[in-house]
Amino acid sequence: MSKTIAINAGSSSLKWQLYSMPEEEVIAKGLIERIGIADSVSTVKFKGQTETETVDIADHTQAVKILLDDLIRLNIISDYEEITGVGHRVVAGGEYFQDSVLVDEKVIEQVEELGLLAPLHNPANAAGIRAFKEILPDITSVVVFDTAFHTTMPEVAYRYPIANRYYKEYKVRKYGAHGTSHQYVAQEAAKILGKPIEDLKLVTCHIGNGVSITAVDGGKSIDTSMGLTPLGGVMMGTRSGDLDPAIIPFLIDREPELANAEKIRTVFNRESGLLGVSGTSSDMRDIIAGQEAGDHDAALAFDMFVDRLKKYIGQYIAVLNGVDAIVFTAGIGENAPEVREAVISGISWFGAELDLEKNASGSEGIISKDDAKVKVLIVPTDEELVIARDVERLKKS
Repeated sequence: MSKTIAINAGSSSLKWQLYSMPEEEVIAKGLIERIGIADSVSTVKFKGQTETETVDIADHTQAVKILLDDLIRLNIISDYEEITGVGHRVVAGGEYFQDSVLVDEKVIEQVEELGLLAPLHNPANAAGIRAFKEILPDITSVVVFDTAFHTTMPEVAYRYPIANRYYKEYKVRKYGAHGTSHQYVAQEAAKILGKPIEDLKLVTCHIGNGVSITAVDGGKSIDTSMGLTPLGGVMMGTRSGDLDPAIIPFLIDREPELANAEKIRTVFNRESGLLGVSGTSSDMRDIIAGQEAGDHDAALAFDMFVDRLKKYIGQYIAVLNGVDAIVFTAGIGENAPEVREAVISGISWFGAELDLEKNASGSEGIISKDDAKVKVLIVPTDEELVIARDVERLKKS
């Protein structure tokens, strides 16, 4: 019995899940927050218990050491050697990576290079990979890319209508994100529907603080809403999603200090979306509470969010030339019945109709009416399990 750990490293955080493989049993999971900031917090959950420790953690290497030492201290493992594999989530794989890969120095350098496509994610992902390689250099180490699932998109979908040279010289194209989530929920939806995934047309909706919609035909991504970076597509928690590109020079003409790449990235990545429109919060729970309290800006933020979701789902039904099911997942998708109801009620012409009691309960599985032509599902995502499975697959390669 081997143990595999799935890692999702952020700029100041490290989320992890330890599996017994190939049984796919979760042994423990945890989160280390505020890395590089005073009063870092490490939380470990196992056997119904939760252990929390506050300690200053300087960098990701120290965070990994604390994580591994906690596993021994709490008798979750007896020795580092019990961990035989580690899988790292990386957001951007660019055109370098069409599948998960074993880690070597070149792979890490390419992950760092691709930080231009995911500046909030790839540098942190690379730091987590280096930290594990330093402490556990001999175990199977695998990188799993959010973009890999979307490499099946046809050129007509991933190319932008700009001069060819920008693609040929700089690889400016759509890459997408959340691929591990879309892949997992599409496969699970096929099981729930009792049909081979090869026979299904699905629109999968990963709706959390980051949001992406994907058209899945026969188990393959044929289009997705996020673009060159995770900024593209629908409105999100703090990201704008799609905009008229002329907005950028228009704002720079009026606020010259925005003529700086980092500042303009900040405006559209961190200060927009639900937060920007509501003026108060990027959290959908706060937006709904504000809407119910009569806050105009919160209500507008909610309505704009739903509007953009409906538009993308509608266009992907057109791209697929029909759809068998619409699948909701991630934090908002799984836990906000108000969002699901508002979205589906606005596209009922396609044959989707919710069972309002099932939707309100938020239970996993089919939440549409029995006679609905298009099924609607809630499928909790499990990106960590996809990562662990890929580690096991590449161990055998």
